[in-house]
Amino acid sequence: MVNTQPKRLALFVSLSLLSHTLLAQNEQQTMEEVIALASPIRDSQKAAIEAKQHASNFVDVVSADTIGRFPDQNLADSLGRIPGLAIERDQGQARYINFRGAPFRYTTLAIDGIAIPGAENGRIPRFDSFPAVITRKIEANKAVLASMPAESVAGFINIETFNPFETKGFTLATDVGYGQQSLGGGTIDKVSLRTSWSNQNIGLSLFGSQNSREQITDNREFDLEQQDGELVVNKVDMRSYQVKREDSAYGGRLEYRPQDSLDRFFFSSLYSEFQDHEQRNQYVLDFKAGAEAMGSSVAPGTKGQGLVIINRLLEDGLYENSTWANTLGADIQLGTWLVEGRINKTNTQSEFFLPIPYSAGGNSLASYDLTNIHDPLIELKTDSGSINDISNYALDLFILYGSSLDIDAWKYKLDAKTDVRVAGLSAQLQLGAMYDTRSAQGHGTDVSQQYHLWGVNPADFLTDDAWDTDFTNSIHATNYNNQALRQALEKASGGLRFTPTEANSINIDEDISVAYAMLSTDFAWGSLVTGLRLESTDYASTGPEGQHSDRFTDILPSVHLNVDVAEDVKFRASLSSAISRPTYNEWRASANIDTTEKQISGGNPALQAENAYGGDLSLEWYAGDASLLAIGAFYRHIDKVIYADSTKVDAGLYVPAFAGEQWDYSGFVNGQEGHFQGLELNLIAQASDFIGQHLDGIGFSANLTILDSEFTTLSGSRFSLPGTSDLIYNASVFYENDSLSVRLNYQFRDDWLSTTENDAMGEYWNAQKRLDLSLSYTLPSLGDMDISLYANANNLTDEIDIRYLGSEATPNQIERYGRRYMAGVRVNF
Repeated sequence: MVNTQPKRLALFVSLSLLSHTLLAQNEQQTMEEVIALASPIRDSQKAAIEAKQHASNFVDVVSADTIGRFPDQNLADSLGRIPGLAIERDQGQARYINFRGAPFRYTTLAIDGIAIPGAENGRIPRFDSFPAVITRKIEANKAVLASMPAESVAGFINIETFNPFETKGFTLATDVGYGQQSLGGGTIDKVSLRTSWSNQNIGLSLFGSQNSREQITDNREFDLEQQDGELVVNKVDMRSYQVKREDSAYGGRLEYRPQDSLDRFFFSSLYSEFQDHEQRNQYVLDFKAGAEAMGSSVAPGTKGQGLVIINRLLEDGLYENSTWANTLGADIQLGTWLVEGRINKTNTQSEFFLPIPYSAGGNSLASYDLTNIHDPLIELKTDSGSINDISNYALDLFILYGSSLDIDAWKYKLDAKTDVRVAGLSAQLQLGAMYDTRSAQGHGTDVSQQYHLWGVNPADFLTDDAWDTDFTNSIHATNYNNQALRQALEKASGGLRFTPTEANSINIDEDISVAYAMLSTDFAWGSLVTGLRLESTDYASTGPEGQHSDRFTDILPSVHLNVDVAEDVKFRASLSSAISRPTYNEWRASANIDTTEKQISGGNPALQAENAYGGDLSLEWYAGDASLLAIGAFYRHIDKVIYADSTKVDAGLYVPAFAGEQWDYSGFVNGQEGHFQGLELNLIAQASDFIGQHLDGIGFSANLTILDSEFTTLSGSRFSLPGTSDLIYNASVFYENDSLSVRLNYQFRDDWLSTTENDAMGEYWNAQKRLDLSLSYTLPSLGDMDISLYANANNLTDEIDIRYLGSEATPNQIERYGRRYMAGVRVNF
């Protein structure tokens, strides 16, 4: 089938042909966030703003100090300071990007121009596994050109690594830092090293980076209701996480450039890994179950008392994912054509393994006080008032959660461009083709359960170490030695192993064939880029009962225009189209099948890709040497929005014997149409550009994004798209001279529908804000060596993260993790 609408296609093509008969341009452009490389803040901002001003398409400028001078832990932190980009955090650390407030799935991630699969599900990129220090430049493209991946509905982020030919001879850059997380006193370590050497013909660069962060995550979760305007307390879930997160990245590039030639040949490699070691101490205090056991119900009110049923969960688990990307490339001049060829092999792996000893059915008399919901109080009526006194658990279980996904992807890419004449005007023609073939094997989240602990008693591993907490430890909990408990279970069981069920298996083969053409023209008062991209997708999803396969083709036109309104004012506009394919977990042909009740829950191999089209407008005023004021607007229309719901499906998709029968299905479906839209305001202001040179070094930057989104479910209900905050803004004030740099940064985003742990379209994140400070001082130069000392502080106001169901009156999670401090030294030679 062809996923396009003839009227929209005709409009795009007509605009392209009409524009090219009137206008011309001599170079191709892309819409990107430029991260310029320069020394002080002013110089780097000036370089970035000049790059923006002379580009002939949408460019939002971010200077190099976004990576080097902000206290950023990873690429998500760096990207979160760009207009229209918001961060979603996990236990306080930036993990995902909502590009223009859109769902994660609408953003494509590439390394040196090669798009890579999302390790967790084939589509959605995680940014906490890529440390910011390894990058040379980040391009955050906001409009889809014909040369970009079609899945860039909201944006296309390209991580460009260091090229050894940027500096002749030998170079070395290193960064060593040490710090502490305030809650629990966990240590933070970072070290990175990059070295390069080049002459006129050969260049070699190598880099490595390691980061480690230990922290306590303080967590309270709830099951609350509203009854006649009063709170009903059903459950309070108290958790203390001891977390150690590590990421590492290694890689390099070897490049050969023949003398007196524009040709080049290279091989590059990047390996990046993220590990999350997690120990959990958890108590679920169930007042509703206690009341029911007594033949009553929980009385409304923030205070109460009665019987409470207690469940205890202990864990020593591991989450990990990795990406290994290898690229062989050649750029060859063939007559008037510059031909660029790439062969890329990428492997991604993602898995988690969570063994949990689970003791159920303990009980005690208890009282609760949730007057201050941010610090829930529960007092147990035991001898010491400690939850450690509870030993009357009715049942000991062993639960094992697991998931894994291994993706092998090969990509063959060819791009060629040449200067041409169109209607007597100079222009540049670019043609390209790509073949992307992927194989994904694994299983979604699965669980196995044993009704014993092989004779191991968790109480034997209780310590006297009280919980590190910013909440009141009203249950007087102490930590278990979870690592020793797991070792004992490993020994007693003969080895903890996870065997996934076929109902959650993932077995998908996907081939994507691409061809595109793009024409760029230049004229005295602006520029124009138009293009057409064709993507053909062929996939097969195999489940335990059979296989479903399909093929579809998308025709994706685009038009991008800018006009020089005045010497220092530019107007830009674009029209573009894109698609968003289902994730591999959504596309899997495996499910839990109940032939008696005729019910299915799981993956949906017949799920269709989302189609998108929209436009962008911006007006930019280059107000000074290193200052900018820009305002922009954008709109995207989405057809066939993917979300979790229930509907009817052909049972033959899963069990061929029942083909033609319509069964109840719960899982991922295509809803009706949706949209997201917004306004962006970006300001970069150097005081010396407006007031005078006596204020040189003082500056201010800020960006504001107002967003709106909506989609319609199969039942006609309307929700915002997951990840959309109504308001996002960043503000920074800074001072810098030749040796000293000081920057204070504030980030804010208001409430948004959760994108990660949400199946019923009802869970929201509460508004989040962050205040960060960075200081650096450059020592006097020692020959060719520059040494700088720095200190960073994150979350200075000790903010907490809150999720809620339906309304803020019924939060279901409150999370604390404290402030973060780090100091270190950077050396460049």
